[in-house]
Amino acid sequence: MTDVESLLRELAPQVLAALVRRYGDFDACEDAVQEALLAASQQWPAEGVPDHPKGWLITTASRRRIEQWRSETARRRREEAVAQHEPPEPEPVSGVDDTLTLLLLCCHPSLTRPSQVALTLRAVGGLTTAEIARAFLVPEATIGQRISRAKQKLKGERLTNDGRPERLTAVLQVLYLIFTEGHTASSGDALSRVELTTEAIRLVRQLRADRPDDGEVTGLLALMLLTEARRPARVDATGALVPLAEQDRTRWNRAFIDEGVALITKALATAPVGPYQLQAAIAAVHDEAATAEETDWAQILTLYDLLRVVAPGPMVTLNRVVAFAQVHGPERGLAELSEAAKHLGRHHRVDAVRAHLLETAGDLAGAREAYLAAARRTLSLPEQAFLQSRARALTGTFT
Repeated sequence: MTDVESLLRELAPQVLAALVRRYGDFDACEDAVQEALLAASQQWPAEGVPDHPKGWLITTASRRRIEQWRSETARRRREEAVAQHEPPEPEPVSGVDDTLTLLLLCCHPSLTRPSQVALTLRAVGGLTTAEIARAFLVPEATIGQRISRAKQKLKGERLTNDGRPERLTAVLQVLYLIFTEGHTASSGDALSRVELTTEAIRLVRQLRADRPDDGEVTGLLALMLLTEARRPARVDATGALVPLAEQDRTRWNRAFIDEGVALITKALATAPVGPYQLQAAIAAVHDEAATAEETDWAQILTLYDLLRVVAPGPMVTLNRVVAFAQVHGPERGLAELSEAAKHLGRHHRVDAVRAHLLETAGDLAGAREAYLAAARRTLSLPEQAFLQSRARALTGTFT
């Protein structure tokens, strides 16, 4: 990603927030911002980035919005009303980062929770509809409908900070999903999208500065740091995926681990326990183990048992199966997976877990077929390559 592309990605939600605050009509403002971003992507590489890029984008997008507004009113034969109610000029550009304010608008109480999350991932995270659908494990058309309906409901709404407590849960879920998509991209030739994980961490840091005593905000920041700490070791020199058990732990980001462990230790001691704190605690157990063999799987299984009660979900169930198998053996793990798979659908990670357990149990032919099935179902090229390599390694080792 070029410097201009990175800058535009960073500024896009702030510009959209500024327009929605001033003019309302989320959908129309988003169209205007997209036109301004397109103009910038064409002009800035040739002419140079302006001294005040955010102001340039807001001014350009505002002009587009005013043009749209005038065109719409003209078509409705309301010229006289237009003359009397000329849209205001854009407000002066401030140094305030409006991204979190835009998050709160996207999590407006009039929207359903799935719509809140989908719209925010689209408007703030910059994810495509397909990427959001894969994050939710639902059809792309379903996400498209949610986003469209959300925009219609927000028509006429302006940006405010009203309702922050009521919207915080949705905001945290959005930031978590943005980070998750960045940590393991759901499609494409890159395993991770660092710009997404970096942005998610930045936003949670900003949110925690506003709510330092909220245990779940702290837990989410700890979870992100403890997970991001392992990123340098997740691929080898050729770019191939390296599973957790085989990673060179000396390459992990020790500063992130230390910060994450300190954050989750404090949160668990001072705040009611929530799902992000539990996930962070699991990540801390992994990160504090000097070797894979020293991992305290019994503690991880206990934490997953708690998480399954507090926040049940398909990935929690699947990850708990992995921990269960580490404690009780692959055969019992396969039995747990067979029962859980009835509710997990056809996600590629179900086949990947099955393959790993079959391989550990000694069923190499079954493991090979499961690895290949998982490879066919994932759209991530690094994951495909890894799963195919596991299958190839088993070829010829059984009769």
